[in-house]
Amino acid sequence: MSSEPRTLSSVQTFAMKVLFPVVWIGGFAIATLSLFVFPNSWRADSGGPAGPLLKWIFLCATLAGAAFIVWAAGRLKRVRMDATALYISNYSTDIVVPLANVAEVTEDYWVGGHPVTIRFHTPTEFGLEVMFIPKIRWSGFWATHPAVDEIRVAVSRATGRDRV
Repeated sequence: MSSEPRTLSSVQTFAMKVLFPVVWIGGFAIATLSLFVFPNSWRADSGGPAGPLLKWIFLCATLAGAAFIVWAAGRLKRVRMDATALYISNYSTDIVVPLANVAEVTEDYWVGGHPVTIRFHTPTEFGLEVMFIPKIRWSGFWATHPAVDEIRVAVSRATGRDRV
């Protein structure tokens, strides 16, 4: 492995972490606000004004959706790796984590993008785990993403442990 850190996370990470939440939350917030401020501008299927319950449904959907998106997107990190360390960024803070601190690397097959979670033996500035979306791959759905194996092999080399 070269000494220059190699990027493991997808180029879409920034869009999913920063841009998507702003667009989704902003769009729903504007629609919800318009239901409260200009309720007669919304029409039901019958052509009449939308029912008064719609604004409360939109408000609940906006708040719940915003909470979920902030939680999910906030967890995403940019991850790079060389022979000795992981270089992790949330786009405002960058940290270096020695490969010896990696306890486990897992992949979630059930979520789009197959996010990879790296758990640590001791807490980092980002906590006991970080999550990233790996680069797009063109292999089988159930096959382990090459980034997962790459991290596991690098940790094994750095620590002498067989399994991560």
